Amino acid sequence: MSEIHNLLDRAMQLEHLSAKEGVFLFENASTADLMHVGHNLRMKHRPDNVVSWIIDRNSNTTNVCIANCKFCNFYRRPGHEEAYTTSIEEYRVKIDELFEYGGEQLLLQGGHHPDLGLQFYCDIFSELKSIYPNLKLHALGPPEIAHICKLENKSHTEVLSALKDAGLDSLPGAGAEILDDRVRRLISKGKCSGGEWLDVMRAAHQLHLTTSATMMFGHIETNLERMQHLVDIRQVQSEKPADAKGFLAFIPWPFMDEDTILKKLKRARNSCTGDEYVRMIAMSRIMLPNVKNIQASWLTVGKKTAQVCLHAGANDFGSIMIEENVVSAAGAAFRFTANGIQEAIREAGYEPKLRNQEYEYREVPQNIKQQELDRQTLVVD
Repeated sequence: MSEIHNLLDRAMQLEHLSAKEGVFLFENASTADLMHVGHNLRMKHRPDNVVSWIIDRNSNTTNVCIANCKFCNFYRRPGHEEAYTTSIEEYRVKIDELFEYGGEQLLLQGGHHPDLGLQFYCDIFSELKSIYPNLKLHALGPPEIAHICKLENKSHTEVLSALKDAGLDSLPGAGAEILDDRVRRLISKGKCSGGEWLDVMRAAHQLHLTTSATMMFGHIETNLERMQHLVDIRQVQSEKPADAKGFLAFIPWPFMDEDTILKKLKRARNSCTGDEYVRMIAMSRIMLPNVKNIQASWLTVGKKTAQVCLHAGANDFGSIMIEENVVSAAGAAFRFTANGIQEAIREAGYEPKLRNQEYEYREVPQNIKQQELDRQTLVVD
């Protein structure tokens, strides 16, 4: 048996492949073989013909940030004329609209603001939950938690516990980029290290907070650094308490380079093809046998490539993204309505089912408002 088929056979047995073995597969196996194994692993975890999706809104607490990530066009320095911090009144407008669209979750993230500490976020969370008891807060991310910890001189567990008590329901996997510190020093020096990102997630899992994990690839990282990223996430997942959900999903997406400092300095540009993205979806399944859900990022790769991913290991299509400001600022140019995302899933041969952040299915609300596509550049191809 060839080395490729030996590794693929071991993957089918849910064995944990090493980072180097992952690189070998990624660089040598055919796309067809990777897709075949990725899909079969998906069916082991999700043995049905269902592809899930969610209605949520990705709003921002603030665009003020001192992390200076070289791939981000969203942030503004403190004191900038375009800097803002979202008010409760503004949240109310956004959340009322979210419910009109049939959503129940607010994905709430922002920048590393030097003056906004733990009490600020606790006050926001508790006030929003008092106004909207049924609202689900999928909020912040490990870099923001690490930033708050430094401001307050508190541990990850102390900060996460306070936020959970204030209304935090789950923790997104934001800010992972590539978890190797060589890469992070070059593209996101002001953010927490890869090790601290993982430690925040360890603490979240101990508190039984549901989390997700991400990867932004296709810039300056090596294939080995990509695979080690997957191995590190797999390791943290293996350490979670037996009764905790841990990482419920993994979402990889390609670096979006439009007008970014990385592209302007000619250090990196997005060269990820549709084939490479499909291969990365399959490798995510192969390298993460202990993570049940893999999401295809239609926001960054478009409908057609994302549909192919549903046959390569992905079982989730993500959100219709009522609002999204960070990735869009770097060139992501796709949008879905609730009807559109369901039709795209059906076109790919699957049954769409609306879910919540815990990957529990819910009925699609009747007579929900369809998202208005008010920017001509934001279309699904």
